[in-house]
Order: sequence, then structure tokens, then C-alpha cells
Amino acid sequence: MHIEPGLVDSTKIVLSYATAATGVAFAARVAFQHIRTEGLPSLVLRSAIATVLVFVFFEVFPHMPVGVSEVHLILGSSLFLIFGVAPTAIGLVSGLLIQSLFLSPSDLPQLGMNVTTLLAALFAMQAVARRIVPANLAYVDLSYAHVFKLSLVFQGSIVTWVAFWTVYGQGLSAATVQSVAVFGAAYMTVLLLEPLVDMAVLAGAKGLRGRPGAALLASRRLYA
Repeated sequence: MHIEPGLVDSTKIVLSYATAATGVAFAARVAFQHIRTEGLPSLVLRSAIATVLVFVFFEVFPHMPVGVSEVHLILGSSLFLIFGVAPTAIGLVSGLLIQSLFLSPSDLPQLGMNVTTLLAALFAMQAVARRIVPANLAYVDLSYAHVFKLSLVFQGSIVTWVAFWTVYGQGLSAATVQSVAVFGAAYMTVLLLEPLVDMAVLAGAKGLRGRPGAALLASRRLYA
């Protein structure tokens, strides 16, 4: 998703800088936790891979403007399950920043809103994963029901934040409600695809269990 330019004017957009800074600060915290438990090399390598993938998801995968934002197949739940929360957070922010700086300068004013939306959705998904995934169940052994719930939280959070920015910027009216509803309905098509991709990715990861380099490339929680 990318918030459309002009949705929130310059007099209100300062809120997005504050929310984005909060999200980045939380991402820094989980990054330090990752370094303590899994080491700096794994964080750097996984974050670099996640950044490249996020850039591909935004620029190469099909995407279309719908109402107040764009519909993207971001695959946030796949990134989270394979790489872990810290590399995924870094990848989402870095991928957005690279795209905005070099390919879509018009997105720079909306960067704070876009960062907030993606990081909030990621951290909400992480919180739900802690509650619904048993401690003795590796991510590679998740069921379709598990990955569907995680994808629902991630995508639902994105739609919720887009709705917030729309109402915050344009006010509550029939037109804004309709625009958000159209965007939300379009985004639910992503919800139909993402769990299937998650299951395919997890099946591939399952085949790599125990191979050299797997521990460096993949989240410890993926296999344990």
C-alpha cells in the first residue's frame, strides 16, 4: 500500500512523523534483541534479503491504485515467518525508503504514514503469533488456519491504518467511507493469496531444515 499524495495535507502530516518514529524506535529495540540472541551477521544478512524482497514486491509484483491507496502483494507474513520480526521490520522500512528516494519521490511526504502502517501491521501480527502459535510448534509446521489468521491480522491492520489516515486527512464523510470501503474490498483479494504463498514458502523452508546456512538465513523460531 502507498497512501496517495495529498490525502493528508502539510498541516496535519506531522502526526505521521511521530508515529513513524515510534515504530522505528520499536523496530530498533527488537533489532537489538535479535543481535543478543542470534547475532549481528544474521540480522544484517536477513535484513538485506528482506529489503530486496520488499523492493521486488513493491516494484515488480502487480499493483494498482484503488481509491485512497494502492493494493500490493507485500507478503509480510511470509517475511515474518522466514526471517523474523527484526529483519522484516528493517526490510519494510528500507524497501520503502529506497523506492521513495530513487523511483517515487512523490511518495516521500507520505513516507511516515506508509512506514507507520506497515510496522504497526507487522508488530500486531507478531503479537498475535505469540498468542495463537503454541510454543512447541515450529513455524514450518504451521497449519493453513494459523497462516490465514496471521495474514488476516497483517492485511486487516493495513486497511485499518489506511482508513485512519484517510479520515484524519479528509474528515469523516460518505465519500471517504466509500473510498476506504473500495480499497478494503480490493485488499481482501490479497488475503486470499497470501496464506497460499505462506504455505508454499514454509514447505520450501521445511526441506532446508538442518542444511548448512539455514540457521543464519532463517529465523530460529522457524524450526524451533
